[in-house]
Amino acid sequence: MSDLKKYIKERKTRDKVFAKGYEEGYEQFKIGVMLKQSRESAGLTQEELARRLKTKKTAISRIENHAEDIKLSTLEKVAHALGKRLQVKIA
Repeated sequence: MSDLKKYIKERKTRDKVFAKGYEEGYEQFKIGVMLKQSRESAGLTQEELARRLKTKKTAISRIENHAEDIKLSTLEKVAHALGKRLQVKIA
């Protein structure tokens, strides 16, 4: 385990506010990564996806890099533009 992972694990155990913020931030990061991977696997650039969604490339970049507070309706539109279906799971 790297020093960074050890630090994060230790800090999460002693600081509940940090732990909550870390987990929320990680989930938002994961959404952006999943969207980027889906776009790339569809063979689209950010610009091409933006055209399909009638928006700007900067909006796609913002979604992929800072997916905080993204609306479910936006996720559905992106999925549709990529030829995919959106599935939401509560676990």
